[in-house]
Amino acid sequence: MIDTLARVFLNTEKTYRKEALMLVKREGKYSPISTDEFSQRVRNISAGLRALGLKSGDKLIILSENRPEWVMVDLGAICLGAVTVPIYTSLTPPQIKYIINDSEARFVVCSNPEMWSRLEPLKPELPLVDRYIMIEDQAPPGVLTLKEVEKEGEKLNRQNPGEFEKIAESIGPDDLATIIYTSGTTGVPKGAMLSHYNLVSNVQALRSVIEFTEKDTALSFLPLSHVLERMCTFAWIYVGATIAYAESVDTVAQNLVEARPTIMVSVPRLFDKFYARVIDNVLSSSNLKKKIFFWALKTGRKYAQKKINREKIPAWLRFRYGLAYKLVFSKIVEKTGGRVRFFVSGGAPLSRDIAEFFYAMGILVIEGYGLTETSPVIAVNRLEDFRFGSVGKIVPGVEVKIAGDGEIWARGPNVMKGYFKKEAETREAFEDGWFKTGDIGYLDKEGYLVITDRKKDILVTAGGKNVAPQPIENTLKSSPYIANAVVVGNHRKFVSALIVPDFDKLEIWARENNVAFGDRKELIAREEIYEFFMKEIERLTPHLASYEKIKKITLLDKDFEIEAGELTPTLKVRRKIVEEKYKDLIDRMYAE
Repeated sequence: MIDTLARVFLNTEKTYRKEALMLVKREGKYSPISTDEFSQRVRNISAGLRALGLKSGDKLIILSENRPEWVMVDLGAICLGAVTVPIYTSLTPPQIKYIINDSEARFVVCSNPEMWSRLEPLKPELPLVDRYIMIEDQAPPGVLTLKEVEKEGEKLNRQNPGEFEKIAESIGPDDLATIIYTSGTTGVPKGAMLSHYNLVSNVQALRSVIEFTEKDTALSFLPLSHVLERMCTFAWIYVGATIAYAESVDTVAQNLVEARPTIMVSVPRLFDKFYARVIDNVLSSSNLKKKIFFWALKTGRKYAQKKINREKIPAWLRFRYGLAYKLVFSKIVEKTGGRVRFFVSGGAPLSRDIAEFFYAMGILVIEGYGLTETSPVIAVNRLEDFRFGSVGKIVPGVEVKIAGDGEIWARGPNVMKGYFKKEAETREAFEDGWFKTGDIGYLDKEGYLVITDRKKDILVTAGGKNVAPQPIENTLKSSPYIANAVVVGNHRKFVSALIVPDFDKLEIWARENNVAFGDRKELIAREEIYEFFMKEIERLTPHLASYEKIKKITLLDKDFEIEAGELTPTLKVRRKIVEEKYKDLIDRMYAE
């Protein structure tokens, strides 16, 4: 029975032997890593860590960008009974220090000299750390390279050939596998303790409702410190699918074409950007090309709606869709590598318009829902059973109920053991055995879960009306001219918004419309620009109730930043910090 991550690994190395279990970019092209090579390296890393003194229950930090070695170190430690603690590479030194010390980590693995330059000044303040290891080969004095760890492990495995299996098989499903620190939109990060079976049960639940096999190739670019990418990595390994690693977030578009994946997991921001880029290219093309594109899109939407409704597709519509695909959609699909079976969106709400846009072109984006604390998936749309605007049906084995105030509660084998060293917060997170997600939503008649907002984010206007800001923000961000938006108005007479323009597109619009400006601050101060954005917002939000409508906006001259504490590492806005930072600007919108 495969009920631990160690058994997932043991099963894969035996069952799915292939030339390219992983693909990594080296010297300008993707090179394969076979199952045998992957397996041997995991075993050597595991034995090497054991030789250095890492024991069952010890904590090991991974501070690295996505790469095959991330997964090798993770599984090497996990198969030893140790507990891995991932850290986002985008975190600041004080945040890194907090997680290392709070998790009581004894080993720290970092990727390269750049990561080391952020760690080294912290060394005197990390009293529990015994060993520092660098994945790349040029390590400073006092830091081991991963190659040295593997060499030591190889020697140990030769001396004790059965020891790896013995230790791996001794690990139980309820044993702790990882501590993942939540991104902390509302305060200090908390370490969610996930057991082996928390994660394995989630992999198995997904496998039972979505088809993915050893024939698939998944592009990995969402940080492995993100619970969704991590669980999906275990899922790909579980079935022997190939994992191709993007070089960075900035090269995803290029890597899609090179690696030609069949699956990719992302957050909505990537789909927003892809959509904006397509629309931007169309708007800057000739009138004839514009007409053809919008005709194709209209045809695609009609065709997609018939498919969703399971209606018979008339021959004339089938013919038109084939023509639209040949003339327009095929060129866009080629930019994804041309082999994508489906994309997965998680981490934040996906705009329904954008999901429908992709589906009209023949690309299915399935949205799911979950949290770090639930390993993470609670609900997901299926390939043949989906509803845009929802996060799908509850996955097998998990139960959901809606509390009296609309909060979503969940229980099941995927729910965490608790928060590390935080008993009060753990007690607060549960009620009668149910985990309280902090999200507001409902189950529709067919069993699809719909998320309306975060419980703590709901705005209550001075008139007592409840306004969910996230759906409004997602609608605003579907504009090619809006890079980011934060809706405000708690205890105020009306709803307003802080808007971050997409300056590349706005500056082009300003020049084409003879709006003079020197710099960004000057540009957003122009009355014509304010009026342009108000019209754009009105165009996007005719469906909103009168009390939800944006009455005023403030344009910002730069986007929110992780370094400034305004965004979490998963790019969620920290509302409290943003509202405090821009308090004067917000107050000004309500001055009169």
